[in-house]
Amino acid sequence: MSSVKIECIASEGFGIGESPVWDEKEGALLCVDITGRKVCRWSPLTQRVQAIAVDAPVSSVALRKSGDYVITLGTRFAALKWKEQLVTTITHVDKDKPNNRFNDGKVDPAGRYFAGTMAEEIRPAVLERHQGSLYTLFSDLSVVKHFDQVDISNGLDWSLDHQTFFYIDSLSYSVDAFDYDLQTGKIGNRRSIYRLEKEESIPDGMCIDTEGKLWVACYDGGRVIRLDPETGKRLQTVKLPVDKTTSCCFGGKDYSEMYVTSASYGMDKEWLSRQPQAGGVFKITGLGVKGVPPYPFAG
Repeated sequence: MSSVKIECIASEGFGIGESPVWDEKEGALLCVDITGRKVCRWSPLTQRVQAIAVDAPVSSVALRKSGDYVITLGTRFAALKWKEQLVTTITHVDKDKPNNRFNDGKVDPAGRYFAGTMAEEIRPAVLERHQGSLYTLFSDLSVVKHFDQVDISNGLDWSLDHQTFFYIDSLSYSVDAFDYDLQTGKIGNRRSIYRLEKEESIPDGMCIDTEGKLWVACYDGGRVIRLDPETGKRLQTVKLPVDKTTSCCFGGKDYSEMYVTSASYGMDKEWLSRQPQAGGVFKITGLGVKGVPPYPFAG
């Protein structure tokens, strides 16, 4: 695939860039810097990043049907009004675990916000094990907990027929699938569909394309990989100029561009001098596939 082109569109030096989401209405890319505690919006027109500072580690951002955004902030689901730079708490989880925070989150095809928690890291991917849980925020603002004993709750997406939920608990080094009930938001029958190779390192954020194939960002692997969830085979590897690739989404006018976030947290001076774009946001073109627009939170 010689036509694949990778460019760094925002060299922000994020601590942990995460949760890229295309905002079609604004024609812009949303993302967060977890350790930098900010929600960001990059415009292809201005080539600039606007940022809103928040009061806790912010780990995911999602569109909201009524306008503006919802975010996961510390152990809170919260609403973000962009123009007013106003954050209001919707609800708290993991109140008995002061050392926890949310990690990745995404909205399902019915408008529910799925997001999971983890213990705060001592250093990258080093943390107290089995402290996290997976939650769903419903449109009536009620919360359901699906399961606990999670290490690092990460990438999530849904199959094109909405009958399968894909999920990553990073330290299992596996991409998992669940049966998914669109009517109720219930999940069950967990199974592994892909185990990462040693050089792929740690599975992180994930998205799906219009052919039903999964794209997984490999933290410390410096790549995104394309997987067939039916066969469990890796179809493609796209290497990036940074090691700590964290998440990916499709965007642009026709969702044919892929955006990849990255991290610089935990890298020493020598490592950073070799990878000056660490913590930047990258755009990949020429993949020959398109993505699925993000769903907005219905609440």
